[in-house]
Amino acid sequence: MLNNIPIYQPSLTGNEKKYVNECLDSSWISSKGKFINEFEQVFSSYVGCKFGSAVSNGTVAIHLAMLALGIGEGDEVIVPTLTYIASVNAIAYVGATPVFVDSYADTWQMDMADVAKKITSKTKAILAVHLYGHPCDMDGLTKLCKAHNLFLIEDCAEAIGSTYKGKKVGSFGDISTFSFFGNKTITTGEGGMVLSNNETLHDRINHYKGQGLAKHRQYWHDVIGYNYRMTNICAAIGLAQFEQVDQFIKQKLQIVAWYKKYLENAFVTWHQEGSDVLHTYWMFSILVPDSKDRDPLRDHLAAAGIETRPLFYPVHTMPMYNKNFQTIPVAENLGWRGINLPSFPALTEAQVRFICDTIQTYQK
Repeated sequence: MLNNIPIYQPSLTGNEKKYVNECLDSSWISSKGKFINEFEQVFSSYVGCKFGSAVSNGTVAIHLAMLALGIGEGDEVIVPTLTYIASVNAIAYVGATPVFVDSYADTWQMDMADVAKKITSKTKAILAVHLYGHPCDMDGLTKLCKAHNLFLIEDCAEAIGSTYKGKKVGSFGDISTFSFFGNKTITTGEGGMVLSNNETLHDRINHYKGQGLAKHRQYWHDVIGYNYRMTNICAAIGLAQFEQVDQFIKQKLQIVAWYKKYLENAFVTWHQEGSDVLHTYWMFSILVPDSKDRDPLRDHLAAAGIETRPLFYPVHTMPMYNKNFQTIPVAENLGWRGINLPSFPALTEAQVRFICDTIQTYQK
């Protein structure tokens, strides 16, 4: 019997051990070494940006983006409420106020009409989150930001390799951020990247991530900085993973095709794909018709050895962000009905079919 299928597991079958051993043999294991620069260069080039700065995780990447852009107290940042908490926490770290917007019911990306409605004189930036690997409406966001003189930040943690009208996400904004946590499309264990086409912003990011160390005076610090650097070992793993990124995405898209095939007549629906995009499906996510079936179906799958996760809970419903009551209907509806299914690259067709058959046997 097929069972014990995790929600995600990294595929470490490339040059990961070889490159890590090279770090150990050379003794370059901390935040200096050749793999850091190599990883920054190949990844930024892949996305289509001039500059890349490797950091210790995806959350600090967003924090650095806020710092580099000078966002702080009194500023508002528009962000989808249907996102992972890190996107919003990074806004709070700098003392700014998150302004939550709703999502489209089909693609689950931020609703452009709601974004336009929420812009005020205090709005400093829009944080576009390419949720679950599907790109946001980048034409619309770029136009809004230009019209209102706003910064555009892209959170691409879940969308490595995704494209909008043939152009990779992460190449549209003033700054873009990525995560390489163990469950992301490529991983460094823990890690992230901040990309930009602006050299001044890139210099500011490096300045803040390296304890605020002045360029031309040893042990002189001229801003309150942070230790947000990536290690050479993590970068070595990242480089080995990057060598396989196209294959990982190809495998994930095959998994999506299997899910759609075997769920064709099921009582659930799944994340829809808009036009002119490549949705890389960080997770394959389904919706049950009624929220009351979400947890029982997850229990049913767990009993068969299949691990799942709920969709992200809308952040505006969480205690630290719900002081001013508001209803954001589409995001709430999706958040209560959604389930993420196993989506790792090595998942087999037999395993996908077993998962889908188990869903079909759920009795309401």
